Amino acid sequence: MGGVHRYREPVSNAVSPAASRSSYDVVVVGGGHNGLVAAAYLARAGRSVLVLERLPHVGGAAVSAAAFSGHDVRLSRYSYLVSLLPERLAAELELDLRLTSRRTASFTPTLRDDVPGGLLVERPEGPATAASFRAVTGGDDEYAAWQGFYREVEALAGVVAPTLMEPLPLDRDLREQVEAVAPGIWSDLVERPIGEAVERRFRDDTVRGVVATDALIGTFASLHDPSLVQNRCFLYHLIGNGTGEWRVPVGGMGAVTGALAARAAAAGAELLTGAGVAAIHADGSGPAEVVWDDAAGRHAVRARHVLANVAPWVLDILLGRPEDPATKPVGAQLKINLLLDRLPRLRSGVDPEVAFAGTLHLGEALSDLEAAYRDAAAGRVPERMPGEVYCHSLTDPSILGVDDRAAGRHTLTYFGLHTPATLFEADPGAKALAVERALAALDLHLAEPLADCLATDAEGRPCIEAKIPQDVEADLAMPGGHIFHGDLEWPWASGRARLETPAEQWGVQTGVPGVLLCGSGARRGGAVSGLGGHDAAQAVLAEG
Repeated sequence: MGGVHRYREPVSNAVSPAASRSSYDVVVVGGGHNGLVAAAYLARAGRSVLVLERLPHVGGAAVSAAAFSGHDVRLSRYSYLVSLLPERLAAELELDLRLTSRRTASFTPTLRDDVPGGLLVERPEGPATAASFRAVTGGDDEYAAWQGFYREVEALAGVVAPTLMEPLPLDRDLREQVEAVAPGIWSDLVERPIGEAVERRFRDDTVRGVVATDALIGTFASLHDPSLVQNRCFLYHLIGNGTGEWRVPVGGMGAVTGALAARAAAAGAELLTGAGVAAIHADGSGPAEVVWDDAAGRHAVRARHVLANVAPWVLDILLGRPEDPATKPVGAQLKINLLLDRLPRLRSGVDPEVAFAGTLHLGEALSDLEAAYRDAAAGRVPERMPGEVYCHSLTDPSILGVDDRAAGRHTLTYFGLHTPATLFEADPGAKALAVERALAALDLHLAEPLADCLATDAEGRPCIEAKIPQDVEADLAMPGGHIFHGDLEWPWASGRARLETPAEQWGVQTGVPGVLLCGSGARRGGAVSGLGGHDAAQAVLAEG
């Protein structure tokens, strides 16, 4: 897991174009989606911008890839859905990007007294949703509680979302506005562990779990953790554009990167790939110096501002500080990509094209989630793996090649919870066991084995690709494989915060003059939102 070289050396042998000048207004370290957002804003404002990306392509985790030989299928290999990307940001950058809604919000298969069933949530919710709640919970009270809770969450989102592209608001001001429209929800989501609200507001174990999972995507914590890291994760999953809806980018996640890269380049930003940054020399006494290596050798340029689209832990290394294993982030997810010859039938009899069209929850009743957390915290792969399944090809068939589409094939993406990197460090066999248990959690609800539905690649191998945090770190240089670059923070400032400089006002300060965060490690970073890049760009522009 350790090793400074991983964060400094390029991984491409391709010769990248040379930088056109010896100094720039801004150098962006890392060509992920946030770096491209920053580059686009700044280049459009007339700044000279150089983006340095260690991989052979830009995009970071927001990429599409043909993962299985013999199949022209563009999988969203890492990040996979979009919610937090503000519509205002897309409009300001004039992005050629289409996000589409999933017709099913979620389906949670159940097996009670060996009787298969399931909880269906439509988008938009209608009579089938109400009937499903009634069948699973035995009455209408849980659905009424569900509707009331999410009305309050949406009211909070309606207050918070418009602030995301402005300087950081103060928590007390937001609380006052939220309390005026939805009394009590601020306390439930911001001041007390969210597990308390879930258990108080809902009675059914399945319903409780469906609500709670948004607090755990990419976050390893109990729902009752006093740090409230799970609350912050929940908030980020529910506030996007005031609705919290997670949409599918048409063409896959690579379409997001493609749209951003096109705008940045058209505005005049220079994008260099295969350029692994080795060091950033900055002390505030003058322009910073950024040093990188590529196939042609070592290079350096000066910059008035350096925007770090890397994890803060990595930035410390690039600034010359010693690597600190104790503060390294720890990711906690299992990602499995699959290609199927057909969607499997479910024991409940629900149409697979309905069940798989949204988020399919597996092993995510509240009791399952807490049991899995206890297992993982004790160093064991959870006995019953909690996770979620998505079939993007039902919403966006364009990610399938002509032949695969004609054959009726579909993609499946599994995202597993409570699988911290530490599990896989301790046991070399833990990855295979986690994958086995993840697929078993799906098989439990299927009328036919998933293995019978798997497509095979050109070499006859099953089309299945699994990635644990260590794989994400190796592929993308995200320390610990942490998809948020570290624990999420509240997207506002406390009343005690220093907000004297533009960097502090936008939540992108590093403590090093001229060096700003512009990725998921920024205060409003995390997920595919572009907010880290936007905020860093605004801080630079505010300095003049």
